[in-house]
Amino acid sequence: MTAAAPDPEARRVLAIAPTPFFGDRGCHVRILEEVRGLQARGADVLVVTYATGRDVAGVRTARAPNIPGLRARPLGPSYGRLVLDALLLGTTLRAALRFRPHIVHAHLHEGVAVGLLAARLVGSPLVADLQGSLHSELVEHRFLRHRGLGSALVGGVERWLVRRPDALLVGSTTVARLLADQDVDPARIVSLPDGVDLTRFRPMSPDRAQVDRLGLRDKRVVVFLGVLTPYQGVDALIDAAPRVIDVVPDAHFLIMGYPNEERYRRIVSQRGLDRHVTFPGRIPYEDAAKWLNLGAVAVSAKTSLTESNGKLLNYMACGLPVVATDTPVNRELLGETGIYAAVGDPAALAARLIELLRAPTHAREVGATLRRRVEEEFSWPHLIERLLRVYERLLADPTAATA
Repeated sequence: MTAAAPDPEARRVLAIAPTPFFGDRGCHVRILEEVRGLQARGADVLVVTYATGRDVAGVRTARAPNIPGLRARPLGPSYGRLVLDALLLGTTLRAALRFRPHIVHAHLHEGVAVGLLAARLVGSPLVADLQGSLHSELVEHRFLRHRGLGSALVGGVERWLVRRPDALLVGSTTVARLLADQDVDPARIVSLPDGVDLTRFRPMSPDRAQVDRLGLRDKRVVVFLGVLTPYQGVDALIDAAPRVIDVVPDAHFLIMGYPNEERYRRIVSQRGLDRHVTFPGRIPYEDAAKWLNLGAVAVSAKTSLTESNGKLLNYMACGLPVVATDTPVNRELLGETGIYAAVGDPAALAARLIELLRAPTHAREVGATLRRRVEEEFSWPHLIERLLRVYERLLADPTAATA
């Protein structure tokens, strides 16, 4: 989709997104908001991505060729992605030769592999945007065993790959420590946490028609928005639900996102929780704030110890109190105001939710404090300024990445 004609003198940024962008979730949101922030500062950005995905107005996108029958899974690894990444590589190299970017900005480890060749082809600095560990992701998705030849091979490739970019953007100190352990030069590691659009995500009155349509009138609603998988803690959340309902009978769980909606609906039905749990399915990013503001409390029971968790920032920006698993990444985002439960402990998760649902005044105070925190530390304009400093320093001196 074509955006307005950019300034011919603008910095040109080639963003590599090895995913079916745009997909209303996770890293897609970070990519989109970085693009929008750069465009607002006058940069000319071209996103190169898979054949599938949703076009976003105003974001110039070059898509890899489509092969009938070959599609990226909604999330997680697959052998088919090797073919998709090969197609993405060809498209990226052609785009780089036409576009002649000043900066190649590669997302995820697969994007770094593609971007390394593109950056060398046109002689541009390579910026890696990493949200975790490729090896850890493959293990968490049970695509790899923790130990074995395949695990060692992937770990070695990752270690080699992350030492190639001119700068590496990391969303948490956990990822920064991981890169340091992989012998990445500390001068190349730059902190750039996930951000949030504070004009889009803000406290607002619930849409009464939507409340009535969903049967939520006089309910105390717990909201979750993300991908529906065990590693996102959806199973633990469903296990916690009856414990909460026993103590707070008017509690209702609004579990939003995709995929696996039907699978989780069946589980909830088998447990007799239909009247207390709703799965509305995939929520367009543009509508997410309206849905989140139906909640009294927001929750994330994510189990990953290394992956970013940007949904927390959307919760915070909407002024919601947040219950989250006690992980380093979550503590870095929520700080001392977050309400924490042990990873993989539905009883602890339920106890924290009950505490907030039974103390609405305290819950609102927690939400207001989290809103102030996100305003001060995680607004996109502030983060884009930091990103632009990285770009300019690399263009002046490729060894000077630190923002």
